[in-house]
Amino acid sequence: MSTEPVIRAGIPQTNRSLYHRIRFSVGDPTAIIDLPGTGSTLIIRDIEMGRAREHARADAVHCPADFAPASGLSADRETATAQAAAECLRRAGVDRVLADRSLPLIFAHHLEAAGIGVTCDLDLGVVDRRAKDDAELAHLRNAQSVTERAMAMACEMVGGATASADGTLLVSGEPLTSERVRTAIDVFLLGEGFTTSPSIVAGGPQGADCHERGTGLLHTGETVIIDIFPQDPVSLYNGDCTRTVVHGAIPDTIAQLHAVVAEAKAAATAATRPGSSGDAVHAATRSVIEQHGFEMGLPPEGATGARMVHGTGHGVGLDVHEPPLLDVGGPELVKGDVLTIEPGLYDPALGGIRIEDMVAVTATGCENFNTLPEGLDWS
Repeated sequence: MSTEPVIRAGIPQTNRSLYHRIRFSVGDPTAIIDLPGTGSTLIIRDIEMGRAREHARADAVHCPADFAPASGLSADRETATAQAAAECLRRAGVDRVLADRSLPLIFAHHLEAAGIGVTCDLDLGVVDRRAKDDAELAHLRNAQSVTERAMAMACEMVGGATASADGTLLVSGEPLTSERVRTAIDVFLLGEGFTTSPSIVAGGPQGADCHERGTGLLHTGETVIIDIFPQDPVSLYNGDCTRTVVHGAIPDTIAQLHAVVAEAKAAATAATRPGSSGDAVHAATRSVIEQHGFEMGLPPEGATGARMVHGTGHGVGLDVHEPPLLDVGGPELVKGDVLTIEPGLYDPALGGIRIEDMVAVTATGCENFNTLPEGLDWS
């Protein structure tokens, strides 16, 4: 807890750092002011005050009219909330306040107009979101469990298809496409009460671009990368899981690439523990990839062959991508960090292979939230 006055503001439905601080979602401009020795004051739209008093993490709940400056409040809600926040701090005798990187400029403007200086704390709203509490860990386990069920359905859809004479996959006599699998994922997630996401279903050479969503027909004997990352609209926490599936006989080259990726994931997972770092976890991945003769980083023009083009993983929570990064220069890990471990190899001629699990850093190592097999055969 800061020993200096702190303001966070914005719209909790979209400002995840503000939501994390108050644990109350609303679609209107909101501000939370923390005054050391005094407590916290939440400024929120008047019709939300009752719910906020029951659910929000704040010592006192007010509406902008409670802190109207002498000149009055604007009829614009965001402006009025910024004016009220500045007046609240002025009445408390505050002449300088800390803010996080997401503070809307309109709040900084009205604070400065009231003679209150603003200092941006670059770590505020970032570091405090990393060490997940028990409730957050439970939300993430649940989100990943639903994500895994969607993944099993999608992989089995591909693995259990039939192949036509030209190698095109068929389900119920109709061609199986990336779009069809993605729609099945969306329908499944909606049935579980989750929001859909632009899932990746990239077959064959399309999968060599690690963020290609995938389009068109899927074929036997080719890799299909499936990456699903939905959100629970109740808790607002995200799942994130990737598997690679091959229908039919698995070519030796693809099997060999998959074995390297699985080995790299195991090494990275073993390196994930308190006191380690995102840099060290990525180095464990790099060691395995390079020991097997593959390159790291974006390919130079004209390069061929398989390589790993991205970091080992990232933090996940209220956002599907959040700190810390498991990459070169990644910071020290802390207990409660929730991370993806997702090495991959990508060959423009063959496609891509990626395996992604979600883990939580514990006191002694890490807990893997995933239970799905990581193999290529889902028949």
